[in-house]
Amino acid sequence: MKLLATAMVTLFLLAGCTGVPKGIEPVTGFDQERYLGTWYEIARLDHSFEEGLSRVSAEYTPNDDGSIKVLNRGYNQAKGEWEEAEGRAVFVEDSDVAHLKVSFFGPFYSSYVVFDLDEDYSKAYISSYNRKYLWFLSRTPQVSEAELEAFKALATAQGFELEELIVVEHAESD
Repeated sequence: MKLLATAMVTLFLLAGCTGVPKGIEPVTGFDQERYLGTWYEIARLDHSFEEGLSRVSAEYTPNDDGSIKVLNRGYNQAKGEWEEAEGRAVFVEDSDVAHLKVSFFGPFYSSYVVFDLDEDYSKAYISSYNRKYLWFLSRTPQVSEAELEAFKALATAQGFELEELIVVEHAESD
């Protein structure tokens, strides 16, 4: 009985990690093909797995099994080296709804929710299963101050606390 209870709690916790934060709606009419390619991280809420990284980018490519290969890359100035993490993303439900689950560690998945995406697929706002994670991605490593302020305004309106927000540095040659 104790083993079953432990298994049920584990399943509940894992399922909770692939949910959508209350009040956040994933983009519908999502086109995976248009989303594939390279994105640059413009801003993020600070977290341990990207701590100290600048020049962060994510590359999304299709896998043969229908999933999406995720390659995150950032420069660790303190170590003087690039760091990479490779993962796999799959849609939680329909492929036209921008709610995916991503795994970098075997069977453990976390939610990836695109909640704002411009028409030409050049800027995207992403959250996870809670408001602890937030990213602003762009197809270019630089955006205007107005675009950054628009991101901050929408994120604040969606209930994100931005005190820990990091604007990611990118070298001009990126």
